[in-house]
Amino acid sequence: MITAIVMIKADVGRIPEVAEAIAALEGVSEVYSVTGGIDLIALVRVREHQDLAEVIPGRVNKVPGVVSSDTHIAFHTYSQHDLEAAFSLGL
Repeated sequence: MITAIVMIKADVGRIPEVAEAIAALEGVSEVYSVTGGIDLIALVRVREHQDLAEVIPGRVNKVPGVVSSDTHIAFHTYSQHDLEAAFSLGL
């Protein structure tokens, strides 16, 4: 599983609607409204690197109200939770 952290600037008057629209997209597992220089953080989880292109520029950045985004791809997960098992289909 490949995880990308997408930091999003949104139209300030539309943050809740933008967040809900992004959260509904396939490949997006979570969206957080945050403080600081950005408005939203989305976690994108896909199986293949090429899927990131479909989800982030292909879907997330096209949501009305998204002004800009900055994507960081995770190299390794340091967590006490087994995220791979949580998202596994048992194959």
